[in-house]
Amino acid sequence: MKQQKPVSKLVPRELADLGPRELFVNETFLSIQGESSYAGRPCFFVRLAGCHLRCQWCDTEYAFTEGRRMTVDDCLDLADGHGCELVEVTGGEPLLQEAVYPLMEDLVERGYAVLLETSGAVPIDRVKPPVRRIVDWKTPGSGEVRRNQESLLTALRTGDELKLVLLDRSDYEWARDWIREARRRWPSIGTSIPVHFSPVFGRCRNSDLASWILEDRLPVRLNLQLHKFIWAPDARGV
Repeated sequence: MKQQKPVSKLVPRELADLGPRELFVNETFLSIQGESSYAGRPCFFVRLAGCHLRCQWCDTEYAFTEGRRMTVDDCLDLADGHGCELVEVTGGEPLLQEAVYPLMEDLVERGYAVLLETSGAVPIDRVKPPVRRIVDWKTPGSGEVRRNQESLLTALRTGDELKLVLLDRSDYEWARDWIREARRRWPSIGTSIPVHFSPVFGRCRNSDLASWILEDRLPVRLNLQLHKFIWAPDARGV
């Protein structure tokens, strides 16, 4: 097994030097929300830089190290300037940055509906409602399944969502068995907490995943990355 690199070797050094209301931001942009139950809605995105995971199918590797310093107030001003009521904070892994918490709280205070996309490898209990937490639960095909923190599942609340990105049939079978067991332990999963199965773009056929879900009558939603059908799959800022 490949030796796990320490977190400090996987995140940009800038994260260690940030002030209490400073962020290392990879990009901000207005787009169509492409994933989750909010897919199709206009959304302003704040993508934070830095991630301590290295998923094999990651489509935002540029966010590992590329970014610039911005203050929480800078991000709030940009959100205000775009006039969109839905804001998503994503990454990278946004919860690696301490100032993400005042960012989300201030966005809520200004009346925005706020989504957070996080990896499932960082505790989420500090993220206050009404922020909706979308947890990307890792499958074996990601190479990071061991990083899932089961305690997060207990912390989930109504309005949160789970997303599992699937590389192939083997990943699907693992996810199918996992969701069945998870529902026995946490009945809200798949009911008040939606579960999305998402194929790795260009690697797992949409029609195959749809067929597998139907065959097994799983209480999940097929989740396609809508933005990759509207724009080029590797386009940034969308």
